[in-house]
Amino acid sequence: MSGDRPTMPPVRLSSDAELARDALSTPLLSRAAKLARWAGEEGTPVGVGGELLDEQLRAATELLGLADDEDGPAYAAEAWQHALDTGLVDFTEHPDEADDENLPAGVAATGEELATLTSGSPADVLDLWLGGLESVLADAAAPDLGAIAEQLAEGEDLDLDDLDWNPEEEADFLDGVLGNLYLFTALDESSADRPVPLPALAASMIVPDDMDEPTDDVLEEVSDAMMRLDDQFRMLALTGLVAYRPVDESLIEEIDGEGHIRESVDGIASDSPEEEDVSRYGLVTLTPLGLYAVRQRMLDAGVDAPAVGDLAERGADELLAALPGHPEAAARAETELWVARRAPLDAARELLAAARGADEESPRRRLFGQQALSLLGTEAEPALREVLDDRELGGLARVWLAEHGVTDVPEPDEAMVFWLTIDTIAAQLAADGDSEELRLLVTDLVDHHSGFFDSAWRVDHPATADVLEAMGRLHPEKKAAKEARKAAFKARSRQ
Repeated sequence: MSGDRPTMPPVRLSSDAELARDALSTPLLSRAAKLARWAGEEGTPVGVGGELLDEQLRAATELLGLADDEDGPAYAAEAWQHALDTGLVDFTEHPDEADDENLPAGVAATGEELATLTSGSPADVLDLWLGGLESVLADAAAPDLGAIAEQLAEGEDLDLDDLDWNPEEEADFLDGVLGNLYLFTALDESSADRPVPLPALAASMIVPDDMDEPTDDVLEEVSDAMMRLDDQFRMLALTGLVAYRPVDESLIEEIDGEGHIRESVDGIASDSPEEEDVSRYGLVTLTPLGLYAVRQRMLDAGVDAPAVGDLAERGADELLAALPGHPEAAARAETELWVARRAPLDAARELLAAARGADEESPRRRLFGQQALSLLGTEAEPALREVLDDRELGGLARVWLAEHGVTDVPEPDEAMVFWLTIDTIAAQLAADGDSEELRLLVTDLVDHHSGFFDSAWRVDHPATADVLEAMGRLHPEKKAAKEARKAAFKARSRQ
């Protein structure tokens, strides 16, 4: 893997079968399939490019149960175009008749891909759905065609520069938004129960990380981005990519023919907006189907986007090396899958072997190795007994045996106890830095072990000096903190 290849946190995906069922039930694809069956093998007359004629569009709208919806004809036309884009419907042009206004330009009939939805594998269904999604994403990044048509109808010259539209920039912006949604989901910051506020999502793309208070110009950019995203997410929600609660229409006003957020988004784009307020400004989350789709697009773009389960067949060394970069829930799920594929005794021996080492990452490897070992039952006991005399593993082995009710285990000597203490604190420092949890651990440890620093500086562990320096920062009492710093100096003098 290239060192400069972007890497995302791992995500847990639904099975292909579950995702395929989700795809088949999405509004756009299910409507497109219904219209493809309606078109029939004999076909139905259509206009230039395959669009439905007025009579057929009315019939299609009725068929989809959208006749009472003022946007029903538009939804029916979108579904029909989706059927054409995905091959659910095939269009055959009649070139000799295309110039005759009284004759259809061609005929559209049920396409070969319709069979994929009924007899294809889950992977086949997902490929078809992904192909259709790409067309919708392209449409979502396109300028407002309705505004263009209105401009032409009024006899104005079409000036593409006036559209303020750069196709590459618009597509990249939408990709970036979906990437941020993916990241929020991977980090467990977004879910169906915790949708992302649209102002916060727009701000994540526009407000610089080092800007404490957004300027009025930046907030205006956020507001404009929200309007674009509101339109785009309404389209994408029909594909099943996102679940979206649109911006409250009462907040939108038209100025110079363009929609704008009427009220200020100042504060709404912050990390802690009022829940009642923010819901009116739009809420969005990636669906399981959307998570799958964005990951596929990332993989195609060369991004390293792992999925939970990728390590299940790999060695314990790869597992323990990767877990520190996983969010907590993903790390737990990955470990459970890895353990489930092995006999307990074999898994324990492999984990213990991989946990050894005196390199900088070794304390965290042992921490995650210990967490993985906790999932194993008593069948693993022989492997833990085999390392009782091992300086690096003997301490965690005793912890495991004690937790499993084993009583005939020799007490560790003082050197092993101190080594395990330094190793544990080093792992927590690497994982969470100077956390409040670690501060409490350090305080309790020193307060209940008189003379701790007199022995701790002698511990032959590569992280001893760093750990003692951290204890000096974390301990609230000046005397103990000073003793820790002195001990750290002594430990460095030994190196």
